[in-house]
Amino acid sequence: MRQTWRWFGPLDRVTIGDARQAGAEAIVSALHHLPPGAEWPLEEIAERQQAVATGADGTPTGLVWEVVESLPVSEAIKTGSGDWRGDVQRYRTSLSNLAKAGIRTVCYNFMPVLDWTRTDLAARMDHGGTAMRFDLVDFAVFDIHILGRAGSADDYPPSVPELAARRFAHLSDAGKQRLTENVTAGLPGAAEHWTLQGLRDRLADYSAIDADCLRRAHVDFLSEIVPHAEHLGIRLCCHPDDPPYPLLGLPRVMSTAEDFRSLLSSVDSPSSGLTFCTGSLGARPDNDIPAMVAEFAERIHFVHLRNVTRETEGVPCSFFEDEHLAGGTDMVAVIALLLAEERRRRNTGREDHQIPMRPDHGQDILDDVHRGAQPGYPAIGRLKGLAELRGVMHALESSAQRDSDGARKGSAPDTQEAFHAALGS
Repeated sequence: MRQTWRWFGPLDRVTIGDARQAGAEAIVSALHHLPPGAEWPLEEIAERQQAVATGADGTPTGLVWEVVESLPVSEAIKTGSGDWRGDVQRYRTSLSNLAKAGIRTVCYNFMPVLDWTRTDLAARMDHGGTAMRFDLVDFAVFDIHILGRAGSADDYPPSVPELAARRFAHLSDAGKQRLTENVTAGLPGAAEHWTLQGLRDRLADYSAIDADCLRRAHVDFLSEIVPHAEHLGIRLCCHPDDPPYPLLGLPRVMSTAEDFRSLLSSVDSPSSGLTFCTGSLGARPDNDIPAMVAEFAERIHFVHLRNVTRETEGVPCSFFEDEHLAGGTDMVAVIALLLAEERRRRNTGREDHQIPMRPDHGQDILDDVHRGAQPGYPAIGRLKGLAELRGVMHALESSAQRDSDGARKGSAPDTQEAFHAALGS
């Protein structure tokens, strides 16, 4: 897999130089300062490419901007309101400009109002570092008692509203403010930062929109965009919901295998695919992550590798961002399936046989805690994750090569048999 690194632009406290030292082969970025619905000018795309390619001292970095994450879909498109057709046309123009610049992989999501959502951006871990966390009771505190959404208590398991009431009663004003800021943080580096009233207003825009309506809007959007992406040779890849269940009374429609099946069959094109995020999908106990990789492998255009540990079961649940090889997802099995898909693509002559991946999120460790990088995107925590994932990839690729060499010679080495025995295969 192509080892990439997310960079939020010149204001990112983790630099391109840091990414280079971490061993990244390419960069994932976006024009975060441009709001959803805006056209991405060719000149600004070129400026970001130059910033990636040139170090602070003016020397070449050897890195290129290969994946867009994200080209955001406006709320007008999701709700079919306002100048949504104009937003679609500007999206098409942005894709054209990205293709002219040589960028062919574009990640997006279809989550209404909020992007990823956490209640704690720096939860203390046993080793002394911090990680992002979603606590269902804390989220209910925000929803029921701070935001004051009508009927919100009915959206939680029976025990949660009572626990939230007790927790809210002992929450200081500073704690309320911190929880509000955490929940409304949204996409790191994004142009939008929410106020409570602004959030209430956006929720009101969805008062008559249920999951079926949002699915239709998603299909309508892709029906307009995908033929253009096909013409440009661009691979669109939808990121799953994070967390993968409804929040704040809003529908979420990219949370399960059935959601993926529905979308991919509705707009059946090689240019319409998935950003497979093991962490987002892993926050549901009913998502079998390796099985989903196997089922949708052909349409996976981009991969986020991270792990979560669920602290409660059921849907919704509480969870925290664990180390990349810890948590509830069998990362070795996932990587093995993705490498097998790459081999299959090479054998069939697919130009996009190499799948870009990145170490998604990371715990703040060592000097990360003082750097103040974007939440979830520390330097050392991601470097550690990438190193671990790279080690798994190397071991599996070496194993596959020994398999191939052994088959040509008529027998596989004993070490190969031991390796497969260790994996339980």
